[in-house]
Amino acid sequence: MASGTMTASFLAVIGGASLLAVTARRLHPSDRLPSLEGWALADRRLGPVWTWFLLGGTIFTAYTFTAVPGLVYGNGAAAFFAVPYTVLVCPLAFVLLSRLWTVARRHGYVTAADFVRGRYGSPPLALMVALTGILATVPYLALQLLGIQAVLTAGGLYPRGAAGDLVMVALFAGLAVATYRHGLRAPAVISALKAVAVFVSLTAVTWLVLERLGGPGAVFDGAAERIGGSALLLTPPQQPAYATLALGSALALLMYPHVLTAGFAADGPDTLRKVSVALPAWTGLLALFGFLGIAALAAGVRVPQGEAETAVPMLVDRLMPAPLAGLVFGAITIGALVPAAVLSIAAATGFVRNVYVEYLHPTATPKRQVRIAKAVSLIAKAGAVAFVFGLRDQDAINLQLLGGVWILQIFPSVAIGLFTGRLHPRALLAGWGVGMLAGTLLVVREGFSSIVPLGFGRLEVYAGFAALLLNLTVAVAGTALLERLGVPRGADLTDLPSRLTLRRRPETEANQP
Repeated sequence: MASGTMTASFLAVIGGASLLAVTARRLHPSDRLPSLEGWALADRRLGPVWTWFLLGGTIFTAYTFTAVPGLVYGNGAAAFFAVPYTVLVCPLAFVLLSRLWTVARRHGYVTAADFVRGRYGSPPLALMVALTGILATVPYLALQLLGIQAVLTAGGLYPRGAAGDLVMVALFAGLAVATYRHGLRAPAVISALKAVAVFVSLTAVTWLVLERLGGPGAVFDGAAERIGGSALLLTPPQQPAYATLALGSALALLMYPHVLTAGFAADGPDTLRKVSVALPAWTGLLALFGFLGIAALAAGVRVPQGEAETAVPMLVDRLMPAPLAGLVFGAITIGALVPAAVLSIAAATGFVRNVYVEYLHPTATPKRQVRIAKAVSLIAKAGAVAFVFGLRDQDAINLQLLGGVWILQIFPSVAIGLFTGRLHPRALLAGWGVGMLAGTLLVVREGFSSIVPLGFGRLEVYAGFAALLLNLTVAVAGTALLERLGVPRGADLTDLPSRLTLRRRPETEANQP
């Protein structure tokens, strides 16, 4: 059980986050009428500092901060793919997010599916993008709960039975109320506390680990004795899997609705470029968490079977004084609340814009759209709680693994569509179907492993990347066939060039509505 001082410091951090959430309405208050853009995107008025807080806090989740060191603890060097993967995200965000923001602002798009609808004039393709995003978001939201659960359990802050479930429900209830009332402004405000708390607490933990264990050399030597020195280095057969996992994960991340929602909330493309340049600070944070996984090995931490994600929380509980440990656990918990809020907002927005308005109620007023989105965001959070309580942890992890493979299959429609409209919407739809089916079969066949053999000797690659290559092949070949047959395509309403170009629009034009 946790000590009183640990519990008090943990509650102080959570209480601070709750107080900040109450003040969210003061963040760029809007005098406009209620609209989905206002609730879900904070009226697109977040400057560079707030966007850096929000985008970083959304991408780097609590589960990431526990799962990456857990993977390092259990698998060694291969788990560090998360570092180059998040490095690759930065230049991709620099190019893709800023360009997509410009198009979205000009045409009033709120989701990636809105852009696809306008670019290709294809409602089925837009619906596919929206449903894929929602499907991939739900297990991602559930994983934030698992991250909180792992942290609190390791720190003795999660009572057994119904009492522990009530703790989880209480944490999410406060978040649900703040998000319902203030939309994206609530996680934006909390993300500032998350950044300060996580950066400060991780610096303290790393310093203490180095002091207690005798420096970096002693940490790696101690870990090598327990896991085997070879596990701390990539072997040649592991390198293709490592590279494709890093690249595929980076491409997939920017397709997730919650990342695009945080990006769309910026006040301009220049803001997104500045934030993209500054995002590596969060990557450095992730690398330190990975290092703590090695430190847990060196310190002789023994985790329960199948619960490697508790390695760092258990290390913190062992090495740090109770008040400081409570602060660390509180910081990681807040780290789950920010992405959980944005995930629920993104899922709700995608449903309202691309399912409800498109197919169920085309004449819905902006006020009604906001009301439906608020209700759906509550349902998404409640569903995530029920998902975690009703299924095994491994089920949620397996579905999230599949979610990463699935979301990567919309990359051709969204990202490639920003630069060329030559791909036929029907061919893109066929490519998506092939990619979804192939990726799912590859993952399930290997017992829910994201790394799969290709049948060429010992070559193994990321399943999502292999499925994406099949997706692109079908899309390109299908486009050539459909053009030869003279099959018409929908009207393009985006004013983007139809052929591939990297020409930058003048900034004055880019910022026009």
